[in-house]
Amino acid sequence: MDPAELPPDERRKKAKEICFDLLAARPRSAEELRQALKRKGFDEETTETLLGKLDQAGLINDAEFAEMWVRSRHANMGLARNALVAELKRKGIDGDIAVQAADEVDREAEEQRARELVRKRMRSLGNVDEQTAIRRLLGFLARKGYPQGLAYTVIRDELREFGAESALLDDAALD
Repeated sequence: MDPAELPPDERRKKAKEICFDLLAARPRSAEELRQALKRKGFDEETTETLLGKLDQAGLINDAEFAEMWVRSRHANMGLARNALVAELKRKGIDGDIAVQAADEVDREAEEQRARELVRKRMRSLGNVDEQTAIRRLLGFLARKGYPQGLAYTVIRDELREFGAESALLDDAALD
């Protein structure tokens, strides 16, 4: 069905149904809804009018969406601030709003989550040598968006705690 072939009232109604269905599944950014309507073939005027009404009704709010996204992805996926900002930008959230939302995760919380991730990952490393363990853990934290310095510190501390005592853990070897 091509939305352009529908009468204006039916077109608006169908666009509204699509947005409500998407919002029922999870909160969405305005850009996500805009792109969904565009993919379905809705014209810009219908899309922007509907998004304006949804915004006025409080059904979409990019700042609230960003805050919710940050809390969820940091807690469940262990993503660091850098990765969270990048994800939000890909979802069409303004850069300033994304940074502000990611600032909700402070350095302490980020470090604590990195430690949890490293402890969990170390159990699945098996009997690999320390250099391989360090390399894999660094790559793992990098993919989650953790800064290199923080990753080195956390991995060094956690490997020492785990019982590794080689020269690989010296500050100079990790720098």
